Amino acid sequence: MFCAPEAYHAMPTPMTGATLCRAGQTRHRKTRIDVEHRGGIGMHTRPLTQSDVPAMWSINEQGLPGTGQVTEAEMAQLLNVATLARGAFSGDVLVGFVICLAPQADYGSLNYAWFNARYDEFIYVDRIAVSANSRNKGVGAALYQEVIASSTERLIPIAAEVNLNPPNPGSMRFHERFEFAEVGVLHHTEKSVMMLLREPSAK
Repeated sequence: MFCAPEAYHAMPTPMTGATLCRAGQTRHRKTRIDVEHRGGIGMHTRPLTQSDVPAMWSINEQGLPGTGQVTEAEMAQLLNVATLARGAFSGDVLVGFVICLAPQADYGSLNYAWFNARYDEFIYVDRIAVSANSRNKGVGAALYQEVIASSTERLIPIAAEVNLNPPNPGSMRFHERFEFAEVGVLHHTEKSVMMLLREPSAK
C-alpha cells in the first residue's frame, strides 16, 4: 500500500453504507463522513469513476514519495481493476481516495503479488491519499473505515504494507491502532516493507 502519512490521524466513528463491488457500480450510495473540513463544511464519500481520474492523479502526486507514482493512464487502469474505490468529497471537490483490489487482479505490484502467493482471500489496500490542504482532518481514517466495513461484512481480511526502510512511522502507528498484525517482510532493491494483515474479527 502506498499512502501519505499525513492522512492518518484521529479516527471518526465507523461508517455504514459501503459495499465491496466493482468500482463505479451504482449500488454504492453516498456516505456522510463525521469529520469537519475547511471551516465546518461536511464531507461525503461515493464510488470513484473514470471522470475522477485527473483529480485522483493530482492528489496522488501531492503525496509523493509516500504514494507510488503513476501516470493518469495507469491510475485509470488501476481504477478499472479495483474492487473497492471510494472518494471523499467536500461538495464536488475530491479531497481523498482509497483504492483496493481483490486477489488475482491484473496488476503488476510485487507487494500485491506477495499476498496473492500466500492468501486466497483478502482486500488489498493499494493506496490511500489525501489532498495536501485536507490532511490532519480524519479523511484518511474515514476512508479506511469503509474498507473495514467491507472486510467485516464479507469476513475477508485486509492486506496492506508499510515501509520499513525508509521508515514510515505515521503509517505504522495508524495500522497499529487498527490492529493490523505483521505477517512478513518483503525486501526490494531500494526499500523494505512490512506486510500486514487485519482479520475481520479485529475490533
